[in-house]
Amino acid sequence: MTKVHLTLIYVLLSLCLSLSLFAVLSMRQNIGEKFGFTSFARGQKDSVALFELPSKLSFAGEKVPLEQADVVERLERELYVNAYWESNLILLFKRSKKYLPEIERLLQEQGVPDDFKYLAISESGLLNASSAAGAKGYWQILEDTGKEYGLEITESVDERYHLEKSTLAAAAYLKKAHQKFGDWTAVAASYNMGQSGFSKRQEEQLHHNYYDLYLNEETSRYLFRILAFKLLFENPEAFGYHLQEKDYYSLPEFREIEVTTALPDLAVWAKDQGSSYKYLKRYNPWLRAQELQIKKGKRYTIRLPKLEVED
Repeated sequence: MTKVHLTLIYVLLSLCLSLSLFAVLSMRQNIGEKFGFTSFARGQKDSVALFELPSKLSFAGEKVPLEQADVVERLERELYVNAYWESNLILLFKRSKKYLPEIERLLQEQGVPDDFKYLAISESGLLNASSAAGAKGYWQILEDTGKEYGLEITESVDERYHLEKSTLAAAAYLKKAHQKFGDWTAVAASYNMGQSGFSKRQEEQLHHNYYDLYLNEETSRYLFRILAFKLLFENPEAFGYHLQEKDYYSLPEFREIEVTTALPDLAVWAKDQGSSYKYLKRYNPWLRAQELQIKKGKRYTIRLPKLEVED
């Protein structure tokens, strides 16, 4: 076989591969159009967007000193980490409509700045999370702190998993901390490292402003993570996230049932209410056991969806 023949064979093979690749790409495009799929890519496929920070930024009405180089660097770190963790952020956006309206309402009623909803996002991702240190719920409240602020925490009931009651407890903690520190930025930082710990750092370093203190890694990043979520949630389109109303998750309409006597089997009780154990636990995560013991004079309100899916 001559060199000419080999050259022709290589040309033909290259042509066949090119045609095959074109056919596959065309097929994928046609299938996508047929079934309504959209591309995951946004903008140029070969570029990664850099974000422009706003000229001014505040937390709870208090100025963030963006003129300080280290402040900009720390803020950008949290912004890029979260903006480019796309799967996590998309789910967080979608989940937010289930919980943020209630959190916003309660914070306003309690006189706590609205920006603290981003603290809850930073703490738990709006999930009923549990940490290695024993902090639980949307606000990641420790057991002793929860009891101090009126939450019931037993084997069968843990109100740190109750959105309304845990938010009220967190609001009470935040207001008490504000009485101590006098500014909301310090309050947010103390939520992470504790009031006594933050106060000690202030005394040791002869500075009271969060941005002027040398703190442990977690607390040093803490407020900037909150600020990053504020930027992302206040203007998601600027960071490439274009959600429509239909994209968000929602809660069903509820009926509330007041119980004053013990429920020895929650699965049986839920079925008797025309519901299921799944819905009972899903919408009342503060119920931590398969039964509910009720002390004399005590009452609980359980939420179940108005509309149930029939088997």
